[in-house]
Amino acid sequence: MSLNGMTGFGRAEGAAEDWSWSVEARSVNGRNLEIRFRGPPGFDTLERVAREGTQARFARGQVTIGVQAKRGESGAQVRINLDQIERYLEAGSALVAAGKVAPPSLDGLLALRGVVEAAETVDDPEAQSAIEAAMALSLGAALEGLAEARREEGVALTGVLTTLVDRIDILVRQAGDVAGGQPAALKARFETRMSELLGEAAPVERIVTEAAAMAVKADVREELDRLAGHIDGARSLIAGEGPSGRRLDFLTQEFMREANTLCSKSALSALTTVGLDLKATIEQFREQVQNVE
Repeated sequence: MSLNGMTGFGRAEGAAEDWSWSVEARSVNGRNLEIRFRGPPGFDTLERVAREGTQARFARGQVTIGVQAKRGESGAQVRINLDQIERYLEAGSALVAAGKVAPPSLDGLLALRGVVEAAETVDDPEAQSAIEAAMALSLGAALEGLAEARREEGVALTGVLTTLVDRIDILVRQAGDVAGGQPAALKARFETRMSELLGEAAPVERIVTEAAAMAVKADVREELDRLAGHIDGARSLIAGEGPSGRRLDFLTQEFMREANTLCSKSALSALTTVGLDLKATIEQFREQVQNVE
């Protein structure tokens, strides 16, 4: 099973009686699951359906759901807004009194914006329930479309993250090969400095003792072992089931902590170079993990 992403879009349309509607569901990255809903007036139960359906399908991400509904003109109840007519008449009364415009006709008043209103509500409770049930089905279809889009993104993320983990694995192995030369390099470096300070009188025993102490401080085997363990953990999470974005994010922090320590202990330019490449790859891994549910 592959990972799921957090970005996607789903849409569904439907119709019942003299109503038609469309549902759009979209999501972007988020640390937690955040649901935003906007629906038509009079269909209050849809928000509960939307929230329950979203929580059943997703664990993280900012999910926005919108339902737009329209009632056909044949079924809509028409109402004349008398208050709006009064406002129009009052606004134009001075012009009519001055003879600058003709008195308004009825058909002219009815054509003005906001005078004729179509009620976008359902009076019959049974019809209301039937329409809401049909809208709920469309809502579920839109959420399924969103879930499928997030699964498709997850497939792509699986490939990208797997490639990056493989790259991290290669760099950790390279670091292990290079780090094997640190003790000899430290001994030679310390021997040179002691010779510069003491000349031929530099005691061999002192050189060996101090170089050994420095080699212990520069030993990166523990860091390499922990990095190898994190690599196994990352592969298990990528191949596992269920949301794993949070755990991958935490694992990325552990990756970077070990890489930083490895660089700080480096006594060889070659090891430092590998360490910097390792940090850059881990940062790329971190950026991609932000998209995982």
